[in-house]
Amino acid sequence: MDRRSFMKGAGLAAASTALVTPAIAQERVSITMVATWGRDFPGLGTGAQRFAASLSEVSDGRIQVEYFAANERVAAFDSFDEVASGNAQAYHGAEYYWKGKHPGFAYFTAVPFGFTNLELNAWIRYGGGQELWDKLAAEFGTKAMMCGNTGVQAGGWFNKEINSGEDLKGLKFRMPGLGGDVLGKVGASPVSLPGGQIYENLVSGAIDGCEWVGPWNDEAMKFHEAAKYYYLAGMHEPGGSLATGFNLDFWNSLTNSDRAMIEHCAAAANDIIAAEFNAKNGDALARLINDHGVQLREFNDDVWDTLAEGAIAVREDVRAHSPLAKEIDESFAKGIRDIGKWYADSNAGYVRQRQRIFGEG
Repeated sequence: MDRRSFMKGAGLAAASTALVTPAIAQERVSITMVATWGRDFPGLGTGAQRFAASLSEVSDGRIQVEYFAANERVAAFDSFDEVASGNAQAYHGAEYYWKGKHPGFAYFTAVPFGFTNLELNAWIRYGGGQELWDKLAAEFGTKAMMCGNTGVQAGGWFNKEINSGEDLKGLKFRMPGLGGDVLGKVGASPVSLPGGQIYENLVSGAIDGCEWVGPWNDEAMKFHEAAKYYYLAGMHEPGGSLATGFNLDFWNSLTNSDRAMIEHCAAAANDIIAAEFNAKNGDALARLINDHGVQLREFNDDVWDTLAEGAIAVREDVRAHSPLAKEIDESFAKGIRDIGKWYADSNAGYVRQRQRIFGEG
C-alpha cells in the first residue's frame, strides 16, 4: 500500500470514529424510581415496572432505572416528596395523591364528572393541559406526564344498597382525590388509604366501603370477600390517569434525546396500560358475578344528582384556592364543553347503538 492510499484510509477511519464517538461517550443515566403501587400488582404495578424497563431497552442500557415499589424505599404517598427533594429522580403514581399540596394536581388524574381516557388525552396534549401541568409541577420542582390510564372506574364496594343520596350520609368510605371531597360534601366521611391498606380496613369494619379501580384490580384485592354490593360507573374517576414525574433539575440536566425517549416511552405506556385494563375488566367482572356471587348494582338518578351537587361545590373550592387553580379549572371546563361535546355526539352515541344491536351476540 502506498503512502497516499494509507493516509486516505486513515483519514476516513478517523472521520468515522469522530462521528460515532459522541454517542459512545455519552454517560450513563441512572434513575431511582419510586412508585405508589405494590410490586407486581396487576396493571398498576406491572405497568409501572414495564415502563421503567422500557427506558433501558430503548436506550440500549444507557438509561438505567432502579425501581422501588411502594414501601420498598418510601411509603406510597411519600413518593412525590422523595422526587421533589432530589432523593430519587422519578416516581410513578397518580397526581391526585398530591392534591394536599395543590388541588390542581387532581385535574391530571381525574375530576368528578370529568374526562374519560380519550377526552383527557385530547385535553392534555392539545387543549393546554400539559402546559398547565408543567406550570403547576414546576412550583414544586417536578416535571410530570401521562403514563397510563385505568378507564372509567367502578363506583365501589358497599355492604348495603345505595338507593338515594341520603344513603351516603355517614359512610366511612375509602376514596382519594376530589372524588373523596365530593363524598364529604354530601355527608359521607372520605378516607384516603393506599391500596395495600384497603382490604384490612374493609374487613375490620374501619371503613364501610371502598373504591379502588375496576373489576380486574378489585378481584385481585379480594374485596368481594368483605363487601356484598358492587356498583359500576363511578363519578369520581371517569378516566383515571397514571403519571410519571421527574425531579425538575434532573429533567433539565438530560439531553434532548433522553427527554424525547422518556416522553415516548411514557406515551406508549399510557396506551398499553389503558388497553390492558379495557381487555381484562370484562372477564374479571364475569368472574366476580359468577364465581364469587357479587351483586352488581348501578347508582340511580337521585344518587347521581346528589353527587353532582357535591362535585359542583368541590370545583368552586378549587377555583377559590389560587389563580393557578382557577386557570386549570377554566381550561378543564372549556375542554368539557368542546372535547366532551364531540365525544358525546360521536363515540358515545355510536357505542350505545352498537351495543344495543350487537352487544348480546
